[in-house]
Amino acid sequence: MKSDIILAGVGGQGILSIATILGAAALADNLHLKQAEVHGMSQRGGDVMSCLRISSSPISSDLIPRGKADMIVSLEPMEALRYIQWLKPEGWVVTNTTPFVNIPDYPEEQEIMDALGACERTVAFDMDTVAKDVATVRASNMVLLGAAAPFVGIPYEKIEDGIRTVFQSKGEKVIESNLAAFRAGLARSRAVSSI
Repeated sequence: MKSDIILAGVGGQGILSIATILGAAALADNLHLKQAEVHGMSQRGGDVMSCLRISSSPISSDLIPRGKADMIVSLEPMEALRYIQWLKPEGWVVTNTTPFVNIPDYPEEQEIMDALGACERTVAFDMDTVAKDVATVRASNMVLLGAAAPFVGIPYEKIEDGIRTVFQSKGEKVIESNLAAFRAGLARSRAVSSI
């Protein structure tokens, strides 16, 4: 098993929480893990990227070379497009379609979606609305995690256990809200990707 994942988004969206949960799930599944984070502007609203490498064999480097990522997971469509050069030809893009317009020259949404749609394996939908419908809009990152789960290579139960571990100190209500968002994203991803 090997999964090289680029996690991308904007500061404050919860990308690093996804990395933490997947890390906990990987370790619980006795997998090797390496992670490297780049925080862009290191503030809310700045671009955030994390390389997450998970494998059943030892991993030498924490960075993913261009053209070698198995998946780009993004809470913001332009951020997914920013890292598209890292994706291998048979890789997956899993992204929220809701833009986070934080710069004055933000590209036209349709241009971004057309470029992402050129990738053969793309799962893209409005994760903010799904999160709002089942939990809270703040759980968009858990919808994204659920949407990416079929392509990660870790059993869903282990990822759910990772959610419980990471949000344990927040209480049962927060855990259940995040699990509901994760499951909604998983169901939506299965429906749009025929998995």
